[in-house]
Amino acid sequence: MTVDGGALRLRYLLKPREIVGHPDMQVLSVYRDHGVIPKSSRDDNFNKTPLDLSRYQVVRPGDLVINKMKAWQGSLAVSRFDGIVSPDYLVCAVSPEVTSSYLHFLLRSAPLVNEFRMRSKGIRPAQWRLYWEDLAEIEVNLPGVIEQQRIANYLESETSRIEALSEKLRKQRDLLEERTLAAVYASIAGLNEPGQRRVSGISWLGSVPSSWPVMPVGYQFEVLLGKMLNQDRVQGEHLKPYLRNTNVQWDRINTDDLLKMNFAPQEQSRYRLLPGDLLVCEGGEPGRSAIWDGSVEEIYYQKALHRIRVCGYSSPRWLYYCMRAATALNVFAVEGNTTTIAHLTGEQLRAHRFPFPARSIQDRIVAHLDAISGRRTLLETKLSKQQSVLVERRQSLIAAAVTRQIDVSTLNVRGTEG
Repeated sequence: MTVDGGALRLRYLLKPREIVGHPDMQVLSVYRDHGVIPKSSRDDNFNKTPLDLSRYQVVRPGDLVINKMKAWQGSLAVSRFDGIVSPDYLVCAVSPEVTSSYLHFLLRSAPLVNEFRMRSKGIRPAQWRLYWEDLAEIEVNLPGVIEQQRIANYLESETSRIEALSEKLRKQRDLLEERTLAAVYASIAGLNEPGQRRVSGISWLGSVPSSWPVMPVGYQFEVLLGKMLNQDRVQGEHLKPYLRNTNVQWDRINTDDLLKMNFAPQEQSRYRLLPGDLLVCEGGEPGRSAIWDGSVEEIYYQKALHRIRVCGYSSPRWLYYCMRAATALNVFAVEGNTTTIAHLTGEQLRAHRFPFPARSIQDRIVAHLDAISGRRTLLETKLSKQQSVLVERRQSLIAAAVTRQIDVSTLNVRGTEG
């Protein structure tokens, strides 16, 4: 970086601060893409806020907030809000030697995030943490305060344009999601089926075709929770890969980051997955589901997941779409234990009632929904590529500006032409 004010360690620009005991203030969260925002402003954070907020830390406008476990991903930002954040975060007051808005962009730039990655400590990425002692030793080069403000104003203007385009793409993706879920709901309820209808007895579903039986999941499928994980079970003679909650996403199972646990021979048949098994998340986002495709020859599953295996005439793919419809309406989150993190127990899942028409009807409707989902996936892939281009553009712009590869000397401190 070009040096005006000289190289300074962050310990001279930041001062850790911990003020607690203000549980009535609004709860804030740190997002990699959105910075520090009120937690209530978004619906994609599934971490439940605890009842006791007495240990949550106070944040003032201009404070730097760092998610120590995700700093290596760029999850830190200068706050514009009053509020409180988790005790696991690091809150720092910012020195007057640096403009808060400039620091916001500087510390979220690729060169600095790479520093956080190298200095974070832990056995594996999910456990990496950036501690104050390591953060404090990072050196940054600062231009003068006026130049800092020019750069910050330029980046505010340019990134706002990028974020506006990004928001339009997000709305398009949301619209695709809404249309797909509407089609799933209509199909599960048989709204396009001919003939008479009757009350299903399922409050969120309404009526169904008269010929469609409505019965508990346990009448058509075996439901079995996975093996409990503890420290003793991560070693042994029979270590096998297993799936956990985070591996199971909607209609997709990620096997890039598999862990291993000991599965003794006498319990392998109970916990081994077979192609066609439907996996359902117990917590996090209760009900999130995907079908195992057999891409790993021998694999097992953890207690955070339910394995659902056919024992009746119904298709696991039909049940997947039933779960998709119910989860979209928050059926399981409402029924679960919401005092901490909602859970969908095996008893609840087995007892939950869905319509189960004849297998031939299920297969016909599933084929229709799979075609809709396939078209949606193609469109989402295109939108995601466009989103990635915007993200790369934003990151490149920030890195170029804070390293002063972009000349903003013609801009005054209000961000207009001088």
